[in-house]
Amino acid sequence: MSFFHHPKPATSSIPASQCNIGSLQCCNAITDISNPAVQVLATLLGRPTLTTSDNLVGLTCDPVTVIGIGGASCSSQLVCCQDNSFNGIIAFGCIPVIII
Repeated sequence: MSFFHHPKPATSSIPASQCNIGSLQCCNAITDISNPAVQVLATLLGRPTLTTSDNLVGLTCDPVTVIGIGGASCSSQLVCCQDNSFNGIIAFGCIPVIII
């Protein structure tokens, strides 16, 4: 079992075209801020205070710049995140994205 394994929280998704809160990210895992591992990691990275606006976080994320034919693909979880200022280690304030 992975250190970051946590049941994926139930939440709604948005179309990729509506990602206007931040950037599209392809993350290996998605969890919520109540995950103790997320709280430890956030503290280590200098962000010890997590708020409800952070709700979902993405772990080990890569930016996605183009979605569609001939563009980038994401074989993990595609999300739209408000704060990905930690070089892909963790992204805060994420919303799952669907491609339509």
